[in-house]
Amino acid sequence: VQLQASGGGLVQAGGSLRLSCVASGGTFRTYTVGWFRQAPGNEREFVAAILVQNMHTYYDDSVKGRFTISRDNAKNMVSLQMNSLKPEDTAVYYCGAGRPILSAVSMPSMYGNWGQGTQVTVSS
Repeated sequence: VQLQASGGGLVQAGGSLRLSCVASGGTFRTYTVGWFRQAPGNEREFVAAILVQNMHTYYDDSVKGRFTISRDNAKNMVSLQMNSLKPEDTAVYYCGAGRPILSAVSMPSMYGNWGQGTQVTVSS
């Protein structure tokens, strides 16, 4: 499955952005989809994931209550609504598709398909 991420941009602290991840070329609805981010000099880190089985969602503590992940299998799309953005949210955001076990949804190595990334910059 091929993934295309979009929706990044420059926003002031407290603002909002909505990222989209559109899939093609595979059975998207059979994959768990995760959003990860990577700031310069840092490892790729988990942001949120949505399971294929029951649409259950998982979030990193740093974004709970501010970010919401959702999926529309009919449109082969997963979205990440980001509210109350902070400067520390600045990073390149990637969507990944995989079939991780429940205990490993936050591990980038469990996702075998990645989009190209979209830059999110939050100014203070």
